[in-house]
Amino acid sequence: MIAKIAALAPALSRTEAQHELTRAFAAAGIATPALDARLLLCAALGIGHLDLVRDPARAIGNGAVLTALARRRIAGEPIARILGRREFYGLDFTLSPAVLDPRPDTEILVDATLAALAARSHEPLLLLDLGVGSGAILGALLSQLPTAFGLGVDRSEAACRVARDNLAALEFASRSAVVCGDWTKPLTGLFDAIVSNPPYIASGEIEGLAAEVREHDPPGALDGGADGLDAYRILAPAAAQLLRPGGVVAFEVGAGQAESVVALFAATGGLGRGEVMRDLGGHARVFLARREA
Repeated sequence: MIAKIAALAPALSRTEAQHELTRAFAAAGIATPALDARLLLCAALGIGHLDLVRDPARAIGNGAVLTALARRRIAGEPIARILGRREFYGLDFTLSPAVLDPRPDTEILVDATLAALAARSHEPLLLLDLGVGSGAILGALLSQLPTAFGLGVDRSEAACRVARDNLAALEFASRSAVVCGDWTKPLTGLFDAIVSNPPYIASGEIEGLAAEVREHDPPGALDGGADGLDAYRILAPAAAQLLRPGGVVAFEVGAGQAESVVALFAATGGLGRGEVMRDLGGHARVFLARREA
């Protein structure tokens, strides 16, 4: 089917090409064949979705770009990686191989943090995102907290560049900074909220992840050590020291890890026992606690 697109491209209409792509993606077992076909067709032609609707009969012309993108998708490369961008919390973020592709499930981390800060949403809050990656979590928080300042930390220089560029593109450059460092080692001072989506996959489980994750997300953003809890062991005591009285800590957690993370934070002292919040699929997804005032 992909070969047919390449051979017939000069005569294929946009609608016909979209149908051929959808059939090819469905045959390859891709979960969202119609959506992926539409996204890649628009990307290859350099058009928006409305252009596709307004002029469906226009011939696509040379199909080389479209064919190349389609083959990458069939080979298992995620659509966001092919497009080099991801929408998160209604905002657009550029991706690179150096950063984790932010998933929709992580939006609950943003929701939980905002809910915990609701009474202080117009205060000049100081936010800290540990393992900032693309800047998606920090950018989402800044979009909803108009007087807050956000600091992102990542040990990858390449990730730091991506985060800075994304925050600047969202016009948050004056309300944010990104520091390259090992977790909290470069930091001093106190923060009103500390958030993180740390690596939490147990090392031995990485080979069993879906190929779209295993082969395309950076290993350092996935590997949480033998039991997946290495980052939490470092971050729990550090967060307790860096959190302002009355401040909030919110971390994403992996499957089956919630109670262990609760125990790690409880052992640091100074934080309440905290609570675990579930995502739309019913999975324990976020640990949230406050430092006692």
